[in-house]
Amino acid sequence: MAANYHKITPNDLEVFKKIVGETAVLVDQASLEKYGHDETEDLVFTPEVVIKPNNTKEVAQILAHCHQNKIPVTPQGARTGLSGGALPLFGGIALSMERFNRIIFIDEKNSQLTVEPGVITQVLQEEVAKVGLFYPPDPASKGSCFIGGNLAENSGGPKAVKYGVTNEYVLNLEVVLANGDIIWTGANVLKNATGYNLTQLIVGSEGTLGIITKAVLKLIPLPKWNKLMLIPFSSAEKACEAVAALFMEGITPSGLEFMERDALIWTAKFINDQSIIIEDNVQAHLLVEVDGNNEDILMNECEQIMTIVEKFGALEVLFAEDQAQKDKLWNLRRKVGEAVKSQSIYKEEDTVVPRYELPKLLKGVKEIGKKYGFHSVCYGHAGDGNLHVNIIKADLSDENWNNQLPIAIREIFELTVSLGGTISGEHGIGYVQKSYMDIPFSSIELQVMKGIKNLFDPQGILNPGKIHQD
Repeated sequence: MAANYHKITPNDLEVFKKIVGETAVLVDQASLEKYGHDETEDLVFTPEVVIKPNNTKEVAQILAHCHQNKIPVTPQGARTGLSGGALPLFGGIALSMERFNRIIFIDEKNSQLTVEPGVITQVLQEEVAKVGLFYPPDPASKGSCFIGGNLAENSGGPKAVKYGVTNEYVLNLEVVLANGDIIWTGANVLKNATGYNLTQLIVGSEGTLGIITKAVLKLIPLPKWNKLMLIPFSSAEKACEAVAALFMEGITPSGLEFMERDALIWTAKFINDQSIIIEDNVQAHLLVEVDGNNEDILMNECEQIMTIVEKFGALEVLFAEDQAQKDKLWNLRRKVGEAVKSQSIYKEEDTVVPRYELPKLLKGVKEIGKKYGFHSVCYGHAGDGNLHVNIIKADLSDENWNNQLPIAIREIFELTVSLGGTISGEHGIGYVQKSYMDIPFSSIELQVMKGIKNLFDPQGILNPGKIHQD
């Protein structure tokens, strides 16, 4: 595929400079290297040019030129992704959306928000909270990731267990198609049975079908109270079993996170916080949050949760007493990925199963690790059965890492699918997972997806090399 793409010429650069201005077209080596990677392992693919458009018209003009001349375009947000979705595999343009950083309108009367894709997720949440509204999706990188990237990957996060993932809050999108045409995908309404649901097709498509330039998002009332508990267990599998039991007893937490022993120890060391004492017999923790508008009801739920987890061998529960302690516990959870990455070369697999099957998945991952000789650190959004499996290279030989590990990962994904799950819960497929798409999907299903891609992008210029095998 790469050989068919047009290499960017000085004439192309002049065209782009006329569209966005000279300062928004970058070709210096430092910029090319900076925009040649995201947070996926240590992978780097440098673009030929970085372009930073400022409005929808500029994006449309850029894509029209690229469509006509078959120049690959890789849309980029904050580049915090973990599946290689923002890597410019074939050079071409790294199209940075960072200047699309405006919150256009908070519609308090209809509990809606119109926003550009370069707004940081946490900034959006804080702004709507000022008027008593709530945007629940909150990936671990919410302090740096962009809304556009969340839309592209259909991101989740801890709050997904109660409130759902990104796609459940998207009403309408302004999208620039591969040829430069501009469309709106839906309507700013809560119900819409008008034709095909183009909005939901674009969400999670990883920038392969179009470039999102505006989004209309649904908001909900901000809960007034929340309670948070860190619950240790002497058995990781028992901790996972407790997850399903909570729901079977009618509890719906607003956050339910699982962390293996090493995850918490490594993270505490990484952020230099030794205030959480992890006893020798502790093998895993659940971080459980409940929220709502009645504090007494929440306290009753916490008591009910403690009664339930005791049946699964829970040890002494840490109840967060104030906001500072809550922030500290959530910071520990959100920093796990960075902490693991700081320890060793690693690969992170984003598995998800029905929550009742989580103990079987965890047990199977550990057995596969023993079979192939690797150590894994597991954590994730246990409430929705989403387990992040971090495979640590440590002392593994390059031979085993490069040749045996892909076989082991395939076994993990086959186990996941056999349990009724799939191979990505929130990180997307991108570049690093595309060779495993034959596990959850038949050849017919994959052909349908490729057909959709070809319809939207017949020249194959939008984020090429992602999701589909070439």
